[in-house]
Amino acid sequence: MINSFPKLLGATVVTLKLLSASLIFGLFVGLFFAILRLNKNIFINKFAYGYSYVFRGTPLLVQIFIIYFGLGQIEYFRTTFLWVIFKEPYWCAVIAFTLNTGAYTSEILRSAFQTIKLGIIEAGRSLGISNKIIFYKIQIPIAIRQSLPAYGNEIILMMKGTSLASTVTLMDLTGVAKHIISTTFKPIEVFIVAGGIYLFMTFIIHNIIKFLEKKYSFNS
Repeated sequence: MINSFPKLLGATVVTLKLLSASLIFGLFVGLFFAILRLNKNIFINKFAYGYSYVFRGTPLLVQIFIIYFGLGQIEYFRTTFLWVIFKEPYWCAVIAFTLNTGAYTSEILRSAFQTIKLGIIEAGRSLGISNKIIFYKIQIPIAIRQSLPAYGNEIILMMKGTSLASTVTLMDLTGVAKHIISTTFKPIEVFIVAGGIYLFMTFIIHNIIKFLEKKYSFNS
């Protein structure tokens, strides 16, 4: 357990990189589709709903396999400029995680937008503020604040979901743990250490979200 800890700690950097990239891209994707879900145009609304339904209704592991293994089976796709990105397991994992967390984030933000009281928007309009400014300066900050508890859970779930990156040859925390086990034949000891690192990261994320909740709740 002591010998495996430094190697697992080093692999944690890869896990954190995967998590950070997926959450950053996923937040933009989620916000974009949340806005589409609020659109009154039925076709735009249904398109956004379809994206959310597909990625929330299928396993993350299947999504990773389709992006990493499935796209590579298409001969034409391998001749396009996109193949430079999709031939790399790291970026395939990031894309899969981004699309998955983006679907959940869109639903979290959509519900947060819908809980904003109409009186707040009308108050902004009565002051002569344009709808665009109201959306960016009032609605988005309020929606983000209200969605913090649910989004905190999504961050934790995505952090644990990054363990699936090892299935496409990435040496993240779980991937390195499997490699150590294959040479030491000590699965219990190694997975206890790996699980402890995941638990510590969950503890940090949980407390950061809790701090932000208190901070913005106090300011409101």
